[in-house]
Amino acid sequence: MTGVAAQLCGDRKTVESLGYRVDDQGIIYRQETDEHGKTVWVPFSKLGARRAVLNDLSPAATFIAYNYNTPVDVQAFEREAKRILEEVEEECGWMYATLHAPEAGVPEVLADRLRACKTADEARQLIGTLGNVGRINYTVWSDVFVCPECTQEVVFWEAAVDKEAGKVHSEFPCPHCGAMLTKRNMERAWVTKYDKAIGQTIRQAKQVPVLINYSVGKKRFEKTPDAFDLALIEKIEELDIPYWFPTDRMPEGEESRRNDDIGLTHVHHFYTKRNLWVLGAISKRVGAKTRLVFQSIAATLCSRLVRYNMGNRGNGPLSGTLYVSSLIAETRPTWVMPGKVRDFAKAFSAPSYSYVETHSTSFLRLKKHDVDYIFTDPPFGGNLMYSELNFLWEAWLKVFTNNKPEAITNKVQGKGLPEYQRLMTECFKEYYRVLKPGRWMTVEFHNSKNSVWNSIQEALQAAGFVIADVRTLDKKQGSFKQVTSAAAVKQDLIISCYKPNQGLEERFKLTAGTEEGVWDFVRAHLRQLPVVVENNGKLEVIAERQAYLLFDRMVAFHVQRGVMVPLSAAEFYAGLAQRFPERDGMYFLPEQVAEYDRRRLKAKEILQLSIFVTDEASAIQWLRQQLSKKPQTYQELHPQFLKEIGGWQKHEKPLELMELLEQNFLRYDGRGPIPPQIVSWMRQSAELRKIIQEELDAGRATEDNQGLHTTRAELLRRAKDRWYVPDPNRAADLEKLRERALLREFEEYKQFTGRRLKVFRLEAVRAGFKKAWQERDYQTIIQVARKIPETVLQEDPKLIMWYDQAVTRMGG
Repeated sequence: MTGVAAQLCGDRKTVESLGYRVDDQGIIYRQETDEHGKTVWVPFSKLGARRAVLNDLSPAATFIAYNYNTPVDVQAFEREAKRILEEVEEECGWMYATLHAPEAGVPEVLADRLRACKTADEARQLIGTLGNVGRINYTVWSDVFVCPECTQEVVFWEAAVDKEAGKVHSEFPCPHCGAMLTKRNMERAWVTKYDKAIGQTIRQAKQVPVLINYSVGKKRFEKTPDAFDLALIEKIEELDIPYWFPTDRMPEGEESRRNDDIGLTHVHHFYTKRNLWVLGAISKRVGAKTRLVFQSIAATLCSRLVRYNMGNRGNGPLSGTLYVSSLIAETRPTWVMPGKVRDFAKAFSAPSYSYVETHSTSFLRLKKHDVDYIFTDPPFGGNLMYSELNFLWEAWLKVFTNNKPEAITNKVQGKGLPEYQRLMTECFKEYYRVLKPGRWMTVEFHNSKNSVWNSIQEALQAAGFVIADVRTLDKKQGSFKQVTSAAAVKQDLIISCYKPNQGLEERFKLTAGTEEGVWDFVRAHLRQLPVVVENNGKLEVIAERQAYLLFDRMVAFHVQRGVMVPLSAAEFYAGLAQRFPERDGMYFLPEQVAEYDRRRLKAKEILQLSIFVTDEASAIQWLRQQLSKKPQTYQELHPQFLKEIGGWQKHEKPLELMELLEQNFLRYDGRGPIPPQIVSWMRQSAELRKIIQEELDAGRATEDNQGLHTTRAELLRRAKDRWYVPDPNRAADLEKLRERALLREFEEYKQFTGRRLKVFRLEAVRAGFKKAWQERDYQTIIQVARKIPETVLQEDPKLIMWYDQAVTRMGG
């Protein structure tokens, strides 16, 4: 689809449908608002197809990519597909014949005649003589179980399905003895047969046909299989398929062998005998282009993976899994093929400007600085077992994925999070090599685990990229795991990152480890970030412009290049406030802030970021957000704080609200001038604003950068005991005191002789790791890292960064 999108960049109608304008010279304009509030059209791109290099490890994926992105004669394609369809229907259509409204006794008579046929030709000739015959669209097959009470067979369709309501009951009575049953408390019924294709006797879970959906002319009907239908299935089972079909053993894997326990162990077991026959007949005839249509129906749409949807539109398989339902819909291949031909004919109409490769992106056949932009949708840890899920596709292609460099977490392949991160880092380093300096990469990412998200971030930064923006993308249609898993994230993350330009890299070599190098990076980074993000007239806070994330990006930039970080967090925050204008908790370049101010005046409101308190760091962020809005007393904060800490992590040392306040914020004790932060809040009250002005006008009060100097009892009473966010200089002093306390605690962890620290202060570990890094004491980082739970290490982006770098520098 990346290739298709690249082609459509040259399609004027598509570009204009996205809300852009295109002039006669092919210049593309987007809509913006000028300084007077008027809508203007600003040029930003040029019409024209982009030349894409499409790459995937999976032969199935690149097969699809090649076919979507290679020019084709659409009319010739449709003629060829129609010819194949007609030939296969003529040869194999008899397998999907069913009697329409037969007279009593006729199915039984015809069943006996069918059983007497010795060959497929005899069966086809017999069926060819019959009148009033329908063509099966799909047949519903049902699991068969055994009642634990009476030991009689129970057909799931007959016992559990409410046909009128169109739903399946989780609990139902046994049709023989009346005992209440569930799928969990019943054993399966089994059938044993000889599998000639692999020369083995196999045992499979029993399924029986229970419903036939068929057509006579243009009308659709449904029926319960009669004696003729059952005899036809039996006859096909007796005959040999005259075509090649895949018989590969499903590979080792959690997903690929999930059906071993019901006897579906080889590729051909995922198809009924007649569907396998027809697919073999089609496969023999298809060419380069028509094979994509065949593959799309063979891999899943005509397999046992297709679930019956209770008569509603859209029988189909579950995405992201090889799950076989208790009610499957065996779909006739020649019934679904015409629709697929029409779909692909539309897709094939575009020209091509793409080059397709099949291998790991850890090695790209491209020169250094050869690519203008990268879009990548990498594997998401262990969310999907790609090579396992692609096996049915690739078995028909006769080419399989080399899963050795497959970047996933998979127990069977012996790949955990470290192996996944290493493979992803190799790929991102190759992306970094081929991308031009100053250009961008977009990473679409989906995973519910913080540890995997941190692995992606660490891999990106280790490769040299700088993350500039993270958004969510709602794709509307979720995968099976997204829909059913309570832990699954419903939306994908879109990560925008860039390769620093040569100027920054060259300057950094000269200024690395100095304050000048820090602020040069910050200026370059702020220049790359979006200035305004608007959503329905509301401005969003851009997280990457907040002080703590700017600090994190700066630290990562230094650490990944093996350079000591010259500033503490407090020193960084103070320098940030001195050098860059701040708005709504975000920092801008001087030339950017005017645009933000202009849009800020017209916005309905500012959408604040939601902060979930799970540890000390997020608790401090939450308190900063609360106190920035309004300086508050301990009594005001405490009830709110208790509500927020319900998700406090088990390993994180519990901290009292007072301890957090004393180490990170300031309290006005009623003596001296009222701090400017509190005065600013007081001026929001009409009553207090009036009192302040009266005091100033009467000369009883003065105001300077230290705050409001007053003796007015009412003002002092309202300000006293309120906690507030300190200015950068005072914050630096607090930070030094807090860091000393954290490092004292870290020393205790260093001396700890037990196996694992169960409860600890994560901020202390972060502070200790940073200090050890500065002192090049990599062994301390590694030793303490081994004392904290592996999940904590992997799920904390700062800890894993220090740890990975320490291991690398120790030769690991």
